Amino acid sequence: MSYCRQEGKDRIIFATKEDHETPSSAELVADDPDDPYEEQGLILPNGDINWNCPCLGGMASGPCGEQFRSAFSCFHYSTEEIKGSDCVDQFRAMQECMQKYPDLYPQEDENDEKSSKDLEAASTEASAAKEEKASS
Repeated sequence: MSYCRQEGKDRIIFATKEDHETPSSAELVADDPDDPYEEQGLILPNGDINWNCPCLGGMASGPCGEQFRSAFSCFHYSTEEIKGSDCVDQFRAMQECMQKYPDLYPQEDENDEKSSKDLEAASTEASAAKEEKASS
């Protein structure tokens, strides 16, 4: 004989062998992409950005959250040939905001400076390519 008991927030169900011999009558419900309790990735099934994804580490809600969301959205939806080359201004605004909060957004160490300079150079090249494309 099976039975159920409640202990605080937990429900404990004891089932017998006979209970498991009958086929389940449970119906599966399609996943709801808007279910806040369902673990989703960074990009939701409908293509939108999941701002609640733990992978963002709170960046979308910090003091520079608005700038982060603007830059990340621009990059995600960018259709430029060099993806994100049209987002330089948004990323620059995000970087300027982050520099105002060095405790929350620590600056790179010496090893990362080279990659930061490489990123800046790539950003400058992308801006130049965009301007050249616009002028032709």
